[in-house]
Amino acid sequence: MLVVFGGIAQAQQSTRKLETVRLHEAPDHTRVVFDISAPVEYDIFTLENPHRVVIDLKNTIADAGFDPGLVAVGRDRVRDLRASPRDNNYRIVLDVKQRLRPNGFTLKPVAPYGHRLVVDLYGGGTPAKKSVVVPKPDGRRDIVVAIDAGHGGEDPGASGPGGLEEQAVVMKIAERLRRKLAAAQGYEPVMIRKGDYYLGHRKRMQIARDARADLFISIHADAFKIASVSGASVYTLSDRGASSETARWLAEKENASDLIGGVGDVSLDDKDDLLRSVLLDLSMNANRSASIEAGESVVANLKNVAKMHKKRVEQAGFIVLKSPDIPSILVETGFISNPDEARRLNSAAYQEKLAAALYEGVRYFMAANAPDGTLIAWRREHGGQHYTITRGDTLSAIAVRYGITTRRIKEVNGIAGDAIHVGQVIVIPAG
Repeated sequence: MLVVFGGIAQAQQSTRKLETVRLHEAPDHTRVVFDISAPVEYDIFTLENPHRVVIDLKNTIADAGFDPGLVAVGRDRVRDLRASPRDNNYRIVLDVKQRLRPNGFTLKPVAPYGHRLVVDLYGGGTPAKKSVVVPKPDGRRDIVVAIDAGHGGEDPGASGPGGLEEQAVVMKIAERLRRKLAAAQGYEPVMIRKGDYYLGHRKRMQIARDARADLFISIHADAFKIASVSGASVYTLSDRGASSETARWLAEKENASDLIGGVGDVSLDDKDDLLRSVLLDLSMNANRSASIEAGESVVANLKNVAKMHKKRVEQAGFIVLKSPDIPSILVETGFISNPDEARRLNSAAYQEKLAAALYEGVRYFMAANAPDGTLIAWRREHGGQHYTITRGDTLSAIAVRYGITTRRIKEVNGIAGDAIHVGQVIVIPAG
C-alpha cells in the first residue's frame, strides 16, 4: 500500500520483524521474550509426543541475524527452540521436556525495550512452599532474613560503564550477605531471587511473607543522569511519598519495574475495606518504626565502608517495602552510573565490604529487636550485658576482664574468627 506524506510516496510496512528472543528461568516457570518491531497478533498451542509449545506470529518475518537456537542451550524446561517462515506468518516451536502450560501477553514499549511478546511456561518446577517455623530442640528458632537482589531477567535495572548491569552486581552482594548470615548462629537467610529472572515487587514481598521473614532487605545499585552523583543510601517506606527530590525520582523508577516486567497489580480482598484499613494502619505504623531502626543500624555500619549519598535513613514509596508485617529496608549500595563507583561495585573486595556492613547492621538491629522465641532474643534476655568495642580491644582481653572464655563470647555473638572493630556491640554472656 502507498501512503502519501507531503507529496512524497512511501511504502507502508505492515510486516513485523522478529528481532531477538531471550529466555529466563525462574523456579516455577520459564519466560520467553520476543522483541518485535511492532504490535503483533499471535496464536499459542501445545502438541504432544513429543511435548512442544508452538507460537505463530501473524504477518511477521525474522530480522537479519535472528538466531533462535542459542537461547535454549542447557535449559531446565526447554530442549530447543526452532523457527521458520510459514506463509505470511512466522512459527516458533519450543521443544520442551515435559507438558507445560503457556501463557502469552504483549507489552508496550518501556525503556529500554520496544514491543514485546512474552510467553510464560508453567510446570516442571518445584512449587514454592510456605515455611513452617520449627523450633530447635532447645525451643529457640532462627531469625529469618529475606535478601532481595533487585531487578533481574527482563528488568536488568540500571547500567554502568562497559554494560555493567545492576541486577548482576546486587546479586553478588546479596549472595555474600547470605553466606555471612548462614554462617552465623541464630540466623536463616532466604534469597528472594536465586537467578537472573524477573519477579514483580509484590511477588517478592509474598516470597518473604511465605518464608516467615523477620526482616526484608532489598539491595540495589542505582543510576542518575549526572555521572558525578555517588554514594550509598538506605530507604524505608513513607506513606507520604518521598522525602527528597532524589528519593522521589528513585521511587518512581523502581516502581516502574513492574511495568517493565509485565506484572500487574494485585489486591488483598479477604477483609472488608474498613477492617483492612485499620489492620494495615496498625501493622504499617509498627513496622515502619522497626524499619527505620533497622535502616539506622545499617547506615551506621555502611558509612564505615562507603561514601553516603544520604547520611540518614530516607523515606520513599517503594512498592517492595510495603509489606505490612515485615520490617523492610531498601539499600542503594551506590551509583552504578558513576565510573569510579561502578568500578568499586564491580570489585569482589568492595562487594565483600558492603555485605559485611549489611551483616553487621542486621546483627546490631536484632541485638535489641529480635522476635520472641528466637535464639538471639534468648541471648538478649539471658546472655548478660552489652559491650561496645573500643580502640585497642581484643576478644581475649575482654574475656579476661569479664571472667569468661573467648570461645563463649564467640558462641553467644556468632563470631567466626577473631576480628572485631570499633563501635561493634557484643553481648557479654553471664559468667
